[in-house]
Amino acid sequence: MGKNVVVIGTQWGDEGKGKVVDWLTEHAQGVVRFQGGHNAGHTLVIGGRKTVLRLIPSGILHPGVSVYIGNGVVVSPTALLQEIAELETAGVEVRARLKISPACPLVLPYHVALDQAREGAMGDAKIGTTGRGIGPAYEDKIARRAIRMQDLFYPDRFASKLKAVLDYHNFVLTQYFRRDAVPFEATLDATLALAPQLAPMVADVAGLLQDARRRGGSLLFEGAQGALLDIDHGTYPYVTSSNCLAGAAAPGAGVGPDFFDYVLGIVKAYTTRVGTGPFPTELTDDIGAGLAKRGNEFGSVTGRARRCGWLDMPALNRSLQLNGVNGLCMTKLDVLDGIDEIKVCVGYLVNGEPLALLPSGADAVAECTPVYESLPGWRDSTVGVKHFDALPANARTYLTRIEELTGVPVAMVSTGPDRAETIVRRHPFE
Repeated sequence: MGKNVVVIGTQWGDEGKGKVVDWLTEHAQGVVRFQGGHNAGHTLVIGGRKTVLRLIPSGILHPGVSVYIGNGVVVSPTALLQEIAELETAGVEVRARLKISPACPLVLPYHVALDQAREGAMGDAKIGTTGRGIGPAYEDKIARRAIRMQDLFYPDRFASKLKAVLDYHNFVLTQYFRRDAVPFEATLDATLALAPQLAPMVADVAGLLQDARRRGGSLLFEGAQGALLDIDHGTYPYVTSSNCLAGAAAPGAGVGPDFFDYVLGIVKAYTTRVGTGPFPTELTDDIGAGLAKRGNEFGSVTGRARRCGWLDMPALNRSLQLNGVNGLCMTKLDVLDGIDEIKVCVGYLVNGEPLALLPSGADAVAECTPVYESLPGWRDSTVGVKHFDALPANARTYLTRIEELTGVPVAMVSTGPDRAETIVRRHPFE
């Protein structure tokens, strides 16, 4: 019987999930994406070559591995086909291996127009979205007016649905935001023209995953963003538009919760955040700038600079509880190389009272003052180290302290961006 593993980001995203999923794919027959859209990128470096994936699961770079986009993902047809073309140009075979749920809501031009109009109107109060239409697409899904992948293959039905939803959204665009309307005919023709390319890849993903399980195959479930951006449990309203916890893998892929055997939580050795929203351990000094520079902290999709700070244990422990994490994978440990004193936030003070876990919502988080514990840094490089015992003593102490503060073992350590730069202490598939 195979083993099914969920890989989840435990912070505000950008933890390095793509590399870890790619590495674990050697032990899986399939990789499943279960939420989000093309607003988050997974960067893989293999043999020095960088690939950024946005919608297609990170296992695509392994020949023979099947990849699935589950119903919980909102799909931009143009972005998906562009990503496929990029991979094909690089010699990666995609179309025969990718299966897309017919229930995926589509991200269409009016979603992008709405997203950008809203952010532009909010000024300093903006959420900090990527402007790619993800939020409005999820809104249409919840409002039961979404156009889904399966609608593309029934032109008359598609046209009827598009007309109704465009009438609604164009009213908001023109009358409220004073923006241009999105044209119906051009949107209809351009979207239907993509249907023949998409049709061979659309399949019953939920059924295929059950078939894989019956055959004894192992599957990886890949989340996007991070747990602290979850629409329900993150720093609301500075969150993403979907549930990005491990539990969302079940409804987002069409399987039951008994499908999963292990949850691997990816945690960066420090903390980063893109866009606006509260960030208790943010460093705005030279140390923070140094972390950003050494860690190359720029968004893989948007290029936006990431805010950097010390590791935040109250936030991490909240995330570990929400996700039921069995083991941690620590990434970017090498970015801490050369820092004499490393701080870890071990709690908060709120109006003089101690708080052990990240509270719910942005307003409550903004009231938190971090309480730090100092640990000695290390001078020797950790880049490319492949065995735990070969790490500097103080780096090992740092990892051990994180295990003590979380109660969760550090199963893996990433010591560089390349697939081979990985320490394995407890293999998630074993």
